[in-house]
Parts: sequence; C-alpha cells; structure tokens
Amino acid sequence: MAKLVVLYKNPADPSAFDDYYFSTHVYLAKKLPGLQRYEVSSGPVKDLQGQSAYHLIATLEFPSSEAVKEALSSPAGKAAAGDLANFAQAGVEMLVIETKVV
Repeated sequence: MAKLVVLYKNPADPSAFDDYYFSTHVYLAKKLPGLQRYEVSSGPVKDLQGQSAYHLIATLEFPSSEAVKEALSSPAGKAAAGDLANFAQAGVEMLVIETKVV
C-alpha cells in the first residue's frame, strides 16, 4: 500500500482555503484513478509545541507507489495539480510513502 501525503501550509485566509478545498479541490482529487481512501485532518494541525506550519494534511491511499505515479500523471491528476494554484498559494508539500501494518 502507498500513500500520497499532502501538507498544505498555513494560508493567509484559512476560511477561503477551506471553502475552496472542500467545495472544489476534493471533488477533483476524488477522481484520481486507483484512489482507495481519502482522509483529511480535522481541526488545527499542531506540533508538540502547539503550533505548526501546516493548515491541513490530506492522505490519499493507493495500492502501490506506481499507482500514485500513474494517478498523478493521468488527466485527473493533472487537473488536481493544476488546481493547487487556485487555493494553495502559501505552499504545499507532497510525499509518497509505502506503508505496512506492524
């Protein structure tokens, strides 16, 4: 199993970010081929000192790292990536991780 972990940095207008993310971007991201599960953080993202550089963390689950790569290079993946400029001006980091149950 593989996960695409998307870390969205704190936006200037959190309310506008949330409105756009949940009304538009989630719809685009859910079209990614091979997507098995899509989770987002709820409430503030905090580090151990109580503050964080991130506003929201999304975790998208796929069968493999290759499936993540294929999803991101698909037309749906290109549309979702192209949409980032519409709401994630503060910055976004994307990580791909392989996971296993221990």
